[in-house]
Amino acid sequence: MSATSRVAAATEPHPTVVLLVDDQAIVGESIRFMLAELPNLEFHHCMDPAKAIPMANAIRPTVILLDLVMPEIDGLLLVKYFRANKATRETPMIVLSSKEEAVIKAKAFGLGANDYLVKLPDKLELVARVKYHSRAYLTLLERNEAYRTLAATQHQMAEELATAARYVQSLLPKPLAGAVVASWKFVPSSQLAGDMFGYHWLDPEKLVVYLLDVSGHGVGSALLAVSAGNVISNRSLPDTDFADPGGVLKRLNDVFQMEKQNEKYFTIWYGVFDVPTRKLRFSNAGHPAPLLFNGPCCDTAELKSLESSSFAVGMVPEWEFDTEEVILQPFARLLLFSDGVFEIDKPGGGMWHYPEFVEFIKAQDDKPPSVMDRLYEHVKIIRGGDILNDDYSMVEVRF
Repeated sequence: MSATSRVAAATEPHPTVVLLVDDQAIVGESIRFMLAELPNLEFHHCMDPAKAIPMANAIRPTVILLDLVMPEIDGLLLVKYFRANKATRETPMIVLSSKEEAVIKAKAFGLGANDYLVKLPDKLELVARVKYHSRAYLTLLERNEAYRTLAATQHQMAEELATAARYVQSLLPKPLAGAVVASWKFVPSSQLAGDMFGYHWLDPEKLVVYLLDVSGHGVGSALLAVSAGNVISNRSLPDTDFADPGGVLKRLNDVFQMEKQNEKYFTIWYGVFDVPTRKLRFSNAGHPAPLLFNGPCCDTAELKSLESSSFAVGMVPEWEFDTEEVILQPFARLLLFSDGVFEIDKPGGGMWHYPEFVEFIKAQDDKPPSVMDRLYEHVKIIRGGDILNDDYSMVEVRF
């Protein structure tokens, strides 16, 4: 069917399809005459109750008129059969009876009839009830179809988002071993978000480590995170010294201005560790300050928050980003993270905040399981479930 045909079919009114099941021909002609004034009417008369179900399956009535007294098959039993039949399970049924008896009415309604008329009914009343039940049934069919379409669309979107999430995770780095050890924990939220992180050697003596977080959620945020991460990993910014953190953020800011990125921006922490001098140089564009244990173990090491903040990338054109530095002691540990690890909504209201997060980190020793795993289990308890509002992204680097 062409697009034009589908549009035309969707806009044409659905006919009122009436199926009368009655063994008397005179009743059939009388009902046909009464309903003749209905526009767009299809009238079908079945005189053999044994053939009523197959006929209903073929014509798909919007209303069934059903006599209760017929040979071989009792009308009440046929009501039960119609309700057990998939094609007529929800089709409105108006029972026709020669008597108005409360007991019979109760049985008919109990088996699934929608209405009850004493035959032969008044013409105006019959027309009104057929129109009412047919219109209600067609509305039900339209609603059910809309629900099916919505469910199929949501399923397709969920599959596409899951595929996109798997792609984003496939870009994350493998654990790093050697003189510098790096590992991470990433748990995506229920929505596709915009966290991206990585580490790589610029040369045998200089290691880059970064973590960025794009504003908002959805495909747009994820695509921007992937684009920015690829630029950093592939060193594809021209005229850029990737060993200069402030210079890297300035060039990222030039390229990823938010008016060119659908009003999206991102925070980022970018650091470069020089092995011979043990100097860590870093710059921060609005990102949560990493935590540094500058010493051999948690009990004696100084816990330092590497504060250095500025506007997020994309907010202010031609912004200059400062570069800070710190000398790392042997066996120092750096924890780099997004705000999804500490901005945790509590079920009863309120939020777990950064100071509480820092106190939790301070209280942890350096034994397995990792502090990243322990923190994740802790925030799940705070949240009251496994589903977090934002991506849980954390990188641990041991120097």
